[in-house]
Amino acid sequence: MVNADQTVIIVWDAATKTEHFIRQASFKSEADDFGFLVPTPNQPELNESGNAAFPFLQKLTEPEVKKMPKPTALACGCSADKDLSAGNAAPLARVQVLQEKLVAGFQAAVLQADSANALVGWLKDNGYAFSPAVEAWAKPYVEAGWKITALKVAKSREGKDDKTVAASALRMTFKTDRPLFPYREPDSKGAATALGAHQRLLRIYFVAEARYQGELTRDVTWTGGVAWANKLNPEDRKKALGLLNLPETTGPAEWWLTEFEDPWPYQVAPADVYFSRDADQNTIKRPPIIQYVSSAWPTDVMAYAIAAVLVVPPLLRKRRLPGEPGKKCR
Repeated sequence: MVNADQTVIIVWDAATKTEHFIRQASFKSEADDFGFLVPTPNQPELNESGNAAFPFLQKLTEPEVKKMPKPTALACGCSADKDLSAGNAAPLARVQVLQEKLVAGFQAAVLQADSANALVGWLKDNGYAFSPAVEAWAKPYVEAGWKITALKVAKSREGKDDKTVAASALRMTFKTDRPLFPYREPDSKGAATALGAHQRLLRIYFVAEARYQGELTRDVTWTGGVAWANKLNPEDRKKALGLLNLPETTGPAEWWLTEFEDPWPYQVAPADVYFSRDADQNTIKRPPIIQYVSSAWPTDVMAYAIAAVLVVPPLLRKRRLPGEPGKKCR
């Protein structure tokens, strides 16, 4: 299984150092069911989020359509919640299950592992795929004390033969000193090639008190770039929060939306993407889309001249008065 196109909404509250991470993802897999792991600096709160927020934000940031007269010149042209944090279940192989929950179509388990090897053992015992690549990926997160959320999703009966699977939007809320997108993945280049996955797009709608920028490392530049950045009016902020099933007090009182687009390559990344306030606070918009429309009247001077030659003389002949030359009188 590999990640395909992904769209993410991140709402960052700098005052409380809280990140709301809403993910709408799709995957490519030949398996009937599969799982994936999401690392977070602290234990996340898991909830289903509204899918309708994604097309709403897309509409806000889409390019302006300008209509212009067509040129005359020729051209070619259910949610069951089971909290195990109170010690109802014993740790498995030095992996503590902090919470289990059915949410947004996922079977989720929030884990605290003492080692990457113990995490791989838990994955094996609980029906997840495991490999040396997964262990290598998990090691820096486990050593840093991060929590790992294991998510399992199953294909529908109608989509058993479909390699691409889209999941419902899942919201993960957690505390962090710096807002981030978990960009690192286990080495999946071989799997991507086998599944015919050659390219994908990562789109991030980042909401904060100002325009933000993304950074991979000081030596490796992130391939993502800003496609749109501007302030949102209070009405759009209120509507977006309602679509995300979040209270109106969530995040900053005034929203600045920065949209990133990244042709996310299938290769091992050196780090996760962290976001910080951009020194450049100018607005950015997509180039307008020009639609040429046919004019109701010709705009070319020559067209009017030809019309005058063809139309005016017949009209003059019809308007001759009795007694004029060329007209017989009775």
